[in-house]
Amino acid sequence: MNGIDLALRTLHQGERNLAEELLDVSERHRSEHEIHHVATDLAGWSREHVRRLADTAADHGVHLGAPPDATSEGGFAPPTPRRQAAEDSVEPAGVVAEEPAGETAGHRPPPGLLLLRDLRELHLMATENSLHWEMLAQLAQARKDGRLLSLSAACHPQTLRQMRWTNTMIKTLSPQVLTSL
Repeated sequence: MNGIDLALRTLHQGERNLAEELLDVSERHRSEHEIHHVATDLAGWSREHVRRLADTAADHGVHLGAPPDATSEGGFAPPTPRRQAAEDSVEPAGVVAEEPAGETAGHRPPPGLLLLRDLRELHLMATENSLHWEMLAQLAQARKDGRLLSLSAACHPQTLRQMRWTNTMIKTLSPQVLTSL
C-alpha cells in the first residue's frame, strides 16, 4: 500500500461514514427543520466526495468499491466502532442521568442533549475528514499530481463548511439546552 492508496481509502471511508451519519441525524431530528434539511444537503456533498474519490482512485489503480446509492436502505457501510458505541449509549458522553424512583433503566436524556451529542459527533467526523483532505493536498503537491490537488481543492472547502455549520449549531443551541437542565 502506498501513500496515495492510504489517503484515498481513508478519505473515502471517512466521507462515507459522515454522509451516513448526517442522514441518520437528519432522520433522528426530523422535527428540527433546519437540522433535517441542512444535514440532508450536507450528506449530498459527502456522497459526491465519495463518488469523486472512487473515480480518482480508479485512475490511480485503487478500487474503492461502488459509490453509495443515495436511495438504498440501511446506509453505506457498517458503523465504525465509535459510531456504534455512540448509538448503543443512551446517554451523551459525560452525562450521568439521575433516575427518579420508579424510572426504568432506559431513561433517555432530553432531546436537546441528544442533538448536541449528534452535532458534536458530526463535527468531529468532519474535522477528521478535513485533516485527511489537507494531507491528500500536501501529498498531491509533493507528487505534483494535479488531479489529486484539484480534487482536494474542490472537496475540502465543502468539508470546512460542514464543520462551520456544526460548530455554529453547537454555539447556537448549547446555551439554551444546557441552561435548561
